[in-house]
Amino acid sequence: MKNQQTRDILKKGLVFAIIIIFIMAIGFHEIAAALISRIFSVDVKRGSIPEVRFMMYFMGLFAFLTGWANSDKREGAFLKKSTHGLLVSVVAGIFVVLFDLILVFLVNNEIDIREYLTAFSLDSMNFFLFNKGQLGLLYHFAYFVIFGFSGSTLNVLLSSESAQNLKEKTGKLYNATKEKINSAMPPFLKKYGKYFFLLLLAAAAIILPRTWGSYVNFVVGLVGLYVIAGVGLNIIVGLSGQLVLGYAAFFAMGAYSVALLNAAEPHNIMLGFWPSVLIAILMAIVAGLLLGLPLMGLRGDYLAIVTLGFGEIIRILLKSDLLTGFTGGPRGIHDIQGPTLFGQPFNSDVEYVYIIFACIALTIFIYNRLQNSRTGRAWLSIKEDAIAAQATGVNLQKYKLLALCIGAAFAGLVGGISAARNQFTGPNDHSLLVSMNVLSLVIVGGVNSIPGIILGAFTLKGLPEILREVENYRQLAFGILLIVMMIIRPNGLWPSSRPLYEKYNCPEDGEKNVGKERKND
Repeated sequence: MKNQQTRDILKKGLVFAIIIIFIMAIGFHEIAAALISRIFSVDVKRGSIPEVRFMMYFMGLFAFLTGWANSDKREGAFLKKSTHGLLVSVVAGIFVVLFDLILVFLVNNEIDIREYLTAFSLDSMNFFLFNKGQLGLLYHFAYFVIFGFSGSTLNVLLSSESAQNLKEKTGKLYNATKEKINSAMPPFLKKYGKYFFLLLLAAAAIILPRTWGSYVNFVVGLVGLYVIAGVGLNIIVGLSGQLVLGYAAFFAMGAYSVALLNAAEPHNIMLGFWPSVLIAILMAIVAGLLLGLPLMGLRGDYLAIVTLGFGEIIRILLKSDLLTGFTGGPRGIHDIQGPTLFGQPFNSDVEYVYIIFACIALTIFIYNRLQNSRTGRAWLSIKEDAIAAQATGVNLQKYKLLALCIGAAFAGLVGGISAARNQFTGPNDHSLLVSMNVLSLVIVGGVNSIPGIILGAFTLKGLPEILREVENYRQLAFGILLIVMMIIRPNGLWPSSRPLYEKYNCPEDGEKNVGKERKND
């Protein structure tokens, strides 16, 4: 038993040491320190190294998380459970110190190995050692011991029975206060409070964009477009259970429809923005039909692979020289005209945000109506058990094709607005990465949850735009975030609150497995 625990401690300590070494090897420790410096309102010029104290904060935080993640949750004495996290932190600290010895040797002898490892500049290695040289080894070990033990102890305290009882009492007090406020609320406010809140939200949506700068409006608009796309993909993946990885193909249909009908080159049709958007939505629906009709018998990984191939086929065709005369080829289409309203241009940053907000409201309204309708229940039944749904009379092909077409329509709308907003669209704007981004925000935010999709869009698209320092590590961040989400919150940041049906045992009255409905909230 002791040998098993020792192996477990050594393995976990090695894993956390490898993580921090990998962070240093890719140069992310400088980025992390720069991000922490922003919290303290200290600007760091792009490409320069932050102050050492921010690296110390980052290392302390990492050591704290090491101890927190490795505290023993099993029954036992308080000190024993805290010691487990401490031992893992000590092991991690020892391995990091061994790595530090290599860095000290390289720094002292001024050996430049950037030809093989680009992040291992002398300044970067010295920064990792807190600019302390050999003393950096002692600093690292001390950080892992002190902060590791602190994290482990705090986690054990928060997981204790007394802490859980306090949490339960606080929850009961909150619910009681909430019920008391609801009971004291006037009937008029109960009946019309929702509409009053929506009115305030609409007023804020009208006023705030005029107070924001151009860049903030750009970021908000980008997040809004991905919210619409996320809702559309959620209909396909979340409601009907079809894993589609070629969602960017529908973006391309919408974007190129608006571009071809509303740009001077290559055809100079100049139909106008609003008719072009309607045609873009129709073209995306047609693409959904053409893709869906032969594929309705597929599901799971097979459907995902085929739709992924469809998306790549569309991108490659748009990029090929074969269609250069029709779609602009690899150069794409430029100078796409924006919308007009009553003959006046309606295409500034603020006005595009208004258009996107209006489309978000329409999208959410349609989604809620569909989710709570007979169609939405049919989609959910197909997702849970297609055979049982078909046995009860649900037309699988009809409803799955309907979900695909509606989701494609939302993607076509996003593609059309995005092309006009950027005044450009090209093949690289509709790559597989776009599909992965939309799918990631749905998973991270919460499947079948509108607030979750909004939160996921801001997390995956808004934050990287605000924090430009992590732009080069976006894919790494996506992977880490998805893994962490699957472990910590498998249902998303803001899970859906649809009613759940569970079975309970009722030994008092002799009945078993009695169905009971409850709400997740």
